[in-house]
Amino acid sequence: MIDIKHIRVIAFDADDTLWDCQSHFDHVEQHLYRLIAPYCDDPKAELFKTESGNMADLGYGCKAFTISVIETALRVGGEKIPADELAELLAHSKQLLQLPATPLPEVEHTLRQLSESRYRLAVFTKGELQDQENKLKRSGLDGYFSHVEITSDKREQEFRGLCNHLGILPAELLMVGNSFKSDIAPALRIGASAVHIPFHVQWQLEHSEEFDHERLVRIDHLGQLLDIV
Repeated sequence: MIDIKHIRVIAFDADDTLWDCQSHFDHVEQHLYRLIAPYCDDPKAELFKTESGNMADLGYGCKAFTISVIETALRVGGEKIPADELAELLAHSKQLLQLPATPLPEVEHTLRQLSESRYRLAVFTKGELQDQENKLKRSGLDGYFSHVEITSDKREQEFRGLCNHLGILPAELLMVGNSFKSDIAPALRIGASAVHIPFHVQWQLEHSEEFDHERLVRIDHLGQLLDIV
C-alpha cells in the first residue's frame, strides 16, 4: 500500500496517460502494413526490426517513428511501391505531429482537484522536446503543472535526476503512467511509489513483464487516483 503521507510530488506521464497517442500511431502502422504485406510474411515484425535498430540513434517520438516507417517501406517494398503511395504514407505519418492531444476521460477533473491540494504536480515524459511541448499546449493541461520534464528515456537515472531537479527524495515521489516498463518499474526501483493505468493499446517496444509491489497500485482510469491520494 502506498504511504501517501510522505508524497510531495505527483508526476504524470503524458502520452496515453493524459491523452490518447498510441492509437494514432497504430493507424499509421496499419497503413504501412497494407503497403508492404505483398512483399513480406510479417509486416509488424519488419517495422519492429527497423525501430529496434534505430532506437539508439533516433530515440522516441513522431520523427523517429516516421523515419522508421518510411525506411521499412523502402527496405521491404523498394521500387515496387509507387512514389505516390510512399508520399501518402509520409503525409499520414507527419499528421502525428498535429494529433489533437484531447485529454482522456477524468483527466482534467482529476488534475483540477489535485491542483488545489498539497501536492506539486509535474509532467515527466519521454520523446522529442518540441513535439511533447506542443501536445501539452494543445491539451490545455499545461497550467496544472509546476514542472515539466521531457527526456530522451525514462530509466532509473532519469528518475533520480527528476527527484534532484524537484528537490525531493525518491520516497516523496508518486509516478503515474501507462507504461510499466518506462513509468512504473524504474520508479519503484529507486524507491518511489507508482500508480499504473494500463492503456488499451501499447507500443510493441514498451511491452514488459509486470510484477506486484508494496508501493504500486493499479487503477482503471485517472479519476480513481483521487481515491488513493
